[in-house]
Amino acid sequence: MRKIIIVGATGTIGKAVCDLLIQEHKIIRVGNRHGDYTVDLRSKASIENLFKKIGAFDGLICAAGATRFGNVREISDNDLISSINSKLLGQINLVRIALHYVNPKGFITLTSGMLGREPWPNTVPTAVVNAALEGFVRAAALDVEKGVRINAVSPMFINITAKKMGLTTTGTMSAPETALAYKAIVEGDMSGQILDPRKFSALEASGNDSVDWWDLQNVA
Repeated sequence: MRKIIIVGATGTIGKAVCDLLIQEHKIIRVGNRHGDYTVDLRSKASIENLFKKIGAFDGLICAAGATRFGNVREISDNDLISSINSKLLGQINLVRIALHYVNPKGFITLTSGMLGREPWPNTVPTAVVNAALEGFVRAAALDVEKGVRINAVSPMFINITAKKMGLTTTGTMSAPETALAYKAIVEGDMSGQILDPRKFSALEASGNDSVDWWDLQNVA
């Protein structure tokens, strides 16, 4: 049983990941206001304090970080700075600090998003942050030692979230479907990969009982 920290555990995706992994692992839920512990990703001091309290761990999953939407002609500096400080710099600092606490052969999984690879109109701040985060993951994975793995999941829009925003649910996925990609990282050996949850959901839906999560690093 691994000790896995889930940041954003009270959110839509984070809760689904917790529900999927809790039967086989010791889950530590971290939220912005609720959970076993709390953290403010915009504050490096808050992140440092989190790991001082938790100590050594085997796995870290972050499904947190806020970004803003906006048209390139209309976005403000604050729209960009707020998005960068929360989802991009927040997750980068999470990794930098977590590396002092993660056990050998542990893993760190971040969350980017579909708009980094398939942007929509009026989504500049979010698209910038997601794309930059994926670049960080690929580069950081080359630097880590002791068998530690760094990856990211790039979710589609979650159907519940799309409904709340008044958007179409066409092409969206449920949180439990999305959580399968995080499980694949926990059970696999990939590193430096950006996983598209659609591929893991399709494998699960196929009913293929012979799927070996250890061999899925090449489908990301």
